[in-house]
Amino acid sequence: MTSCGLLNSSNKPVPLRSGSVTVLIRGFVADVGCELLYRNEEPEPVEAVFVFPVDAEAAVYTFQARLGGACIEAQLREKKKAQELYGDALAAGQSSFLLQQEGTGGDVFSCSLGNLPPGEEAVLTLHYVCELPLEPDGAARYMLPAVLRPRYTPHGETYRYPCHVSLPGWDGEDVTQGVPRVSQGELPYTLSLSVTLQSPHGLDRVLSNCSLTPLSYTAGNRTTAQVSLAEAPPWDRDVELLVYYAEPHKPSAVLEVGLPGAEPGSLMGDPAVMVTLLPSLPEAVPGQSSAGEFIFLLDRSGSMECPMDGRDRSPQRIDSAKETLVLLLKSLPLGCYFNIYGFGSRFESFYPQSVGYTQQTMAESLQRVQQLQADLGGTEILAPLRAIYSSPCRDGHPRQLFVFTDGEVGNTQDVIAEVQRHRGAHRCFSFGIGEGASTALVKGIARAAGGSAEFITGQDRMQPKALQSLKRALQPAVTGILLRWDLPPGMEAALLGRGPEVIFPGQRCLIFAQLRGQPQPPDTAMGGVTLQYRIQDQTYKETLQFPLQPQDGDRLPVHRLAAKSLLLELEGAMDTGSVGDRRRALETSLSSGVVCSLTAYVGVDTERRQPVQGPLVRRDIPLIGYGAAPHMRKMCCFVTANSSAPMAMSCSASLPMAWTQGFSGVSMDCAMACDFDDSSDVPERAPEESPLLRLVSLQNADGSWDLDPRLAAVLGVSETDARGRMPSKDVAPGVWATVLAVVWLHGRATGQRDEWELLEAKAVGWVRGQAGPQLSECLEAANTLLDCSVGPAVFGL
Repeated sequence: MTSCGLLNSSNKPVPLRSGSVTVLIRGFVADVGCELLYRNEEPEPVEAVFVFPVDAEAAVYTFQARLGGACIEAQLREKKKAQELYGDALAAGQSSFLLQQEGTGGDVFSCSLGNLPPGEEAVLTLHYVCELPLEPDGAARYMLPAVLRPRYTPHGETYRYPCHVSLPGWDGEDVTQGVPRVSQGELPYTLSLSVTLQSPHGLDRVLSNCSLTPLSYTAGNRTTAQVSLAEAPPWDRDVELLVYYAEPHKPSAVLEVGLPGAEPGSLMGDPAVMVTLLPSLPEAVPGQSSAGEFIFLLDRSGSMECPMDGRDRSPQRIDSAKETLVLLLKSLPLGCYFNIYGFGSRFESFYPQSVGYTQQTMAESLQRVQQLQADLGGTEILAPLRAIYSSPCRDGHPRQLFVFTDGEVGNTQDVIAEVQRHRGAHRCFSFGIGEGASTALVKGIARAAGGSAEFITGQDRMQPKALQSLKRALQPAVTGILLRWDLPPGMEAALLGRGPEVIFPGQRCLIFAQLRGQPQPPDTAMGGVTLQYRIQDQTYKETLQFPLQPQDGDRLPVHRLAAKSLLLELEGAMDTGSVGDRRRALETSLSSGVVCSLTAYVGVDTERRQPVQGPLVRRDIPLIGYGAAPHMRKMCCFVTANSSAPMAMSCSASLPMAWTQGFSGVSMDCAMACDFDDSSDVPERAPEESPLLRLVSLQNADGSWDLDPRLAAVLGVSETDARGRMPSKDVAPGVWATVLAVVWLHGRATGQRDEWELLEAKAVGWVRGQAGPQLSECLEAANTLLDCSVGPAVFGL
């Protein structure tokens, strides 16, 4: 026993002392460096094992260590060979380290440092690059996740490192069961974060939910700046940075020189270009079509009882999901078909088959939505997906699948492959709820079926993101997507991965290509790319010109992202048994340095003359348990596993905060809630229904409202005034009520427009067909009654 006082919950010293993160953000790409400092203060050599999450689309590309005075650059090898080299080094008493992707999801990595001698320090450094999401207001979001989630494994799955949990009737695995938990104040290592920002169009501002140092501009034209955390980050929420640029929607191209010494003609030897376009699709009139089959697949596992952002006053995830379902149901076009599924360890649906959207089916479904609970156990999504796909599609009603989940599954690739098999028959829109949703699962199923993926974290609201996706689902299909390159003679562009297969309004279109041919074009040479597509009978084009002088740099983030994009495609195809795709994925990973499921980084200290003596002791890095949050009455439990890890955690973005907090003491995803601390005696609080939701819940399927006491109460007027202020006896009560509701939306809920825009379009369409010439009088009277000033353009007048 040492006297340093840094002990885990098993009273054993913890070798990790600090983690520091440096981030370079260029536009919407983040190049991240993570450094882990280990010190062994035990009398015996230790093996320190650390498991961390990254975004599924991030490219991990460099790994090195400093042991004593020696710097060891790890080599990327075929995974089996790397594991053998690591094992042989440990057996020989050599210090060694291993970095590998766990399972096939691509969003969990493990880092092992073996034979760290007594009294010595080691610094492990890794780099990865990732694309940053574009927020609706134009910000680039970089996030350090606070909450970890392990893997949930469906019954019957088997994995290499069993670590069974003794629960009645449970045959799954929990790969984090043995990881020690400590309270927040006892975490024996620290974290720091510093960020460098660059944009040729200028930096406007940086916002965060944590305390930052003042933004320091390092260039007079505000194209570069630096910022860092001003104090230790809180452990109960994500650290989020929102970076605002002067021209966030401007198309851009980044051309990068190849890797010196790499073979010309190879991925790393040639220049690579990343083109970012934001196609300006015309906004279709919401709700104009009655065609479509809309299926909502809702996670009802036990974890959905947890709060949205970890705070005691935050609504439960299941309650936010139910409110979202209400808005979605109200926004559907009259005449479409719909169904609602809930899943956990089992699944159930509202109807055996999708039903027509009528006043009766809508009202019946809304009643059932209010009764939904997070009571279906674990997280098994494959079975309900197969049930949905076994139901035949309806002719003339394209299928649109909306998936809401807050967790992960151990069979991510099987789920993605199932969605991929039916990509021609539907689109999939996915939503990751909370900090622990698997990026591999959420992004993978959306990518597989030509939809879009959204993540709801921190204090984000689920409703506007879900309604935005419904607007996309109601858009006419985009067809005839073509890419044309305009390059000087002797140069050609080879697309890396699939090109854009679906285009939605407000979404970026990211294109990677390898440029072959003339290595040094003239300084004045320009290149161009044109994206062409059709919507119904109209053709649209987006064109970008860019200089052909590549940027220099040693990290090559564009090449790494391009390689990762290609690897995601190849690894997905490997499930079909293609030997050629497997060989190409292995070659791409080894040549680019980007880790995939087939490769791993391994390094061995061959400079040490004498082997490390003594029995090797394993030390797992502890997580923060719920002991740090005594105000929580209950904790949700999650039983999980990963395919090849002695322990595994997953989170939705980058590494470091995930090093600091576990979601629960055991982290299991089953239908089990544990009493935590009743001493606080906090009363259970029913979620308060918002005025907007109360108004929306009264709307009829055709878009209208009825004139009754409930509507008057929501509008804040008496029923007598509501009836007495009608401009004419010739006006139908329903028309007057609907005009009042629309005016209230514009006057009282402007900030939530994204949530009611679709259902308002339904209401306006209905009232214009019913009101006739009295619509102007109704609008004027409604403005007077509600003290609003809504203009006639709202009703198309």
